[in-house]
Amino acid sequence: MPETLPLQRQSQSQRQPLNRLRQLPVRRIVCFVPFVLVAVWAVGNWPLVASGVGRLGGADVSWLLMGAVVTGLCWVAASCVRQGTVMERLPTGRLLASQFAAGAANHLLPAGLGAHVVTLRFLRGCGIPLDRSTAALALYSLVEAVARIGLLLALVVAFPDALRLNELIPPGSTVPTALLVAVAVIGAAVIVLLSVPRLRRFIAGFLRTALTDARALHKRPSRALALWGGALAFPLLQAGVLVCVALALELPVSWPHIVIAYLAASIAAGFIPAPGGIGSVEPALAVALVTVGAPLVVATATVLGFRLLTVWMPLLPGVAVLAALVRWRVL
Repeated sequence: MPETLPLQRQSQSQRQPLNRLRQLPVRRIVCFVPFVLVAVWAVGNWPLVASGVGRLGGADVSWLLMGAVVTGLCWVAASCVRQGTVMERLPTGRLLASQFAAGAANHLLPAGLGAHVVTLRFLRGCGIPLDRSTAALALYSLVEAVARIGLLLALVVAFPDALRLNELIPPGSTVPTALLVAVAVIGAAVIVLLSVPRLRRFIAGFLRTALTDARALHKRPSRALALWGGALAFPLLQAGVLVCVALALELPVSWPHIVIAYLAASIAAGFIPAPGGIGSVEPALAVALVTVGAPLVVATATVLGFRLLTVWMPLLPGVAVLAALVRWRVL
């Protein structure tokens, strides 16, 4: 009996750190991740941030308010795309609230995973099976990318002098090296796919479900219009927010060039899996604006105003809506 007491005390002492870890408010800690990332980025670029904030203080408030209105329309466009990815009629109010919450969750996980997780839970809560919900997410990502790249190509053809591409392409062997890395990654993925039968069967089944749903959706004009109309409207509305901030700061660049700069920067920043694009969108957008002819200080102020309207101001309300939807079992 005396020998068992030290063993029990030892086991209890080992469980105490585990219990303390379980008691940590992980969700609350994760909510502060975006603010930490913003602070790190601001400290690393403080001279530009300070000058940009000073310039932003003298901006035209009416154009900034217009940018806030256009920001709200972005969630409506995102909701249209989500509705266009499924055959079932989704509840409008909860769909819009879920997309507002997804915008906040998007800044907690990299590569847009936060928004996809929220949307997946919402679709599952609406009674859509897991395989079709996952296919809807894949269709959303594909259509969004196609629409964004298509818009950029169309605008570059219409305004060929907008982007000075020779200033964007890095010198030396950077581009060939990046191409070799991309080919190696694709080759490795193909080898893994061919060597793992279970994975190959899973992907084949997923592709069959996705293609079946995509064909059925495009046979319904209302769903196809919501899908492609929303996918085209969302980046244009986001670019519209940037144009409003640029007009508020009297940026000496025409609005088509600003739209091209936004599309190019958003596509480039998408290759960096940062939560919400924090730390990748800001420099990419600033460089793109400078490339189309904007002064660096005004370009930095424009980027700060754009991110303020689209990311930082909606972040806390979005987290609150996300918590409410989880509590009400909508997600």
